[in-house]
Amino acid sequence: MSSILDLLNSSMGKELINGASTQMGLDKGSAMSAIGAAMPLILGAMKNNTSTSNGAEGLLNALRKPNHNGSMMDNLGSILGGDNIDENVMTDGGNILGHVFGGQENNAASAISKSSGIDLNAAMNIMKVAAPFVMSYLGKESKNNNISDQGGISDLLGNLLGNDGGTSQDMASKLQDFDNNDFSIDDIAGLMNGGGKSGDILGTLGKLFG
Repeated sequence: MSSILDLLNSSMGKELINGASTQMGLDKGSAMSAIGAAMPLILGAMKNNTSTSNGAEGLLNALRKPNHNGSMMDNLGSILGGDNIDENVMTDGGNILGHVFGGQENNAASAISKSSGIDLNAAMNIMKVAAPFVMSYLGKESKNNNISDQGGISDLLGNLLGNDGGTSQDMASKLQDFDNNDFSIDDIAGLMNGGGKSGDILGTLGKLFG
């Protein structure tokens, strides 16, 4: 099963980065950096949510929807290759982010903006594209592997995050519970830029794609 590094370095991952760069008027390095920060953060938040049976069931139900069956991964060219990104994808992305981050998605976008050097609107749009891409991948993998319970979806997310997924979960947790801790957006952005555990997945992504 692919890790997030494998996924981002695949032809689909490169198509996602190139398309986002073109659509949002970003240089490729900035798009790589932002997507490389956004995807582990989204996955970390999802992994946190699957720690409860209700959270896991909610994610599994969402993955069973037709728009999360893996088809997005086969149609990135049409979604990101036109004049504008498919509005349905952006709407779906916004809904996913609101659910996953519990209303703290603007703070998540702010952290990505600061860590990657892109503006807040572009960071939010990157997240809105990355979230359905992640859901599409998870939907396809959960169907192929007959995943239907809390343990299965939690393991799938853990495998995708890799050995240092705990770092991504920790940063996502700080955002999900942002109103109840002492961490600022600057603190979290600093962790994304390598201020956290040495060798964590975000630092690795930064070296590969930054």
